[in-house]
Amino acid sequence: MRVLIAGAGIAGLTTALALHAVGIEAQVVDSATELKPLGVGINLLPHAVRELTELGLGPALEATGIPTTEQAHFDPHGGFIWSEPRGRNLGYAWPQYSIHRGELQMILLAAVRGRLGPEAVKTGTTVTGFTERDGFVEVQLSIRPNGLVVPARADLLIGADGLYSAVRAQLHPGEPPPRWSGVMMWRGVTTGPPFLSGATLAVAGSTTSRKFVAYPIARRDDGTVLINWVAEAMIGGEAPPVRPDWTREGRLAEALPYFRDWTFDWLDIAGLMTRTTEILEYPMVDRDPLPFWGRGLVTLTGDAAHPMYPVGSNGGSQAIIDASVLARSLADEGAVAKGPGALAAYEAARLPAVSEIVLANRSMPVDAVLDMVAARAPDGFDRIEDVLDAGELGTLRDAYRATSQEDVAALNSRPPILPVPPRIPPM
Repeated sequence: MRVLIAGAGIAGLTTALALHAVGIEAQVVDSATELKPLGVGINLLPHAVRELTELGLGPALEATGIPTTEQAHFDPHGGFIWSEPRGRNLGYAWPQYSIHRGELQMILLAAVRGRLGPEAVKTGTTVTGFTERDGFVEVQLSIRPNGLVVPARADLLIGADGLYSAVRAQLHPGEPPPRWSGVMMWRGVTTGPPFLSGATLAVAGSTTSRKFVAYPIARRDDGTVLINWVAEAMIGGEAPPVRPDWTREGRLAEALPYFRDWTFDWLDIAGLMTRTTEILEYPMVDRDPLPFWGRGLVTLTGDAAHPMYPVGSNGGSQAIIDASVLARSLADEGAVAKGPGALAAYEAARLPAVSEIVLANRSMPVDAVLDMVAARAPDGFDRIEDVLDAGELGTLRDAYRATSQEDVAALNSRPPILPVPPRIPPM
């Protein structure tokens, strides 16, 4: 079996590694002419870290990222509202990692090329369409720089080509543009001294007005840390002012006015933003859940299948789970046949669960609670217990547990998704 994967992001590369682990050949193509460690930070939840660890990437993650110890919420004045342990501190057998998205992509890319061969990822190559034949898929590939279109044959086609997936567009023609939340995000990374625990994911404010997220993603030899930050402002409107593109350059002059007075005793937010040399802007968008992801010999994974608001560290983590479930579905030799039956089993296992997360992220009760804090204590507070009762504080914990945290005992005790050791079919 030969699988063609469109897209060399987190979803596509992890899928290639998972397929390799069960003895299935994969070829990855990507439109970029060169894959570089671009972007900003990402959080990987323990259930995703488990899958990467079982693919042999645990040491690389440990050497590169920071094990997140807690997530903490604050009001717009920096007043402490609530915190809860994360990763191993919450009892998981695997950590939650904060890591640079580009560095994670390079870890995955090196593993794919090392295990599947140096030609396993072809750059400057875009999937533009496909046709199902009798038992295989003929895929049209556009080759840079001249745009020459050539056919390729695959047993299966996996669309991991992101928000503007060409594979999704053919499977679901006429789909409306991405759905905008009204929130504009500016993102950046810069060095600074550690803050709070030194491994805290800190969230101040709320999405319905202004929110700032900061967490360290790497340690430096001089004692500083590389800090990832996300500044969010509700600007509203019927459509985003710019096309969603995670590489689009942003302007400090547009973002800073929303946070100019946000200087806390534990973090100088305005200073953090000001000393960032490269800022990206991105309107917060998602897409409505699909009734089905694929058909026949074609399916979707990652953002191509389920783009979601960046709430609860779910985007990249869910793409990694997709990869393991897809590979396992293809490896099973029991009731589910390879090919269409296996892809249908993968979709049945993943689509309902991830669709639920997409919808939950649109209406996270966390923001309602944080707005309540701002309304009840606009000038700040001394004790959060004077602002919120125990039940209202519990809403914060319950919201994250419903969307981002697999039950600790269940994750720690369940068998691996992928067969261990990898099942390699005979030559």
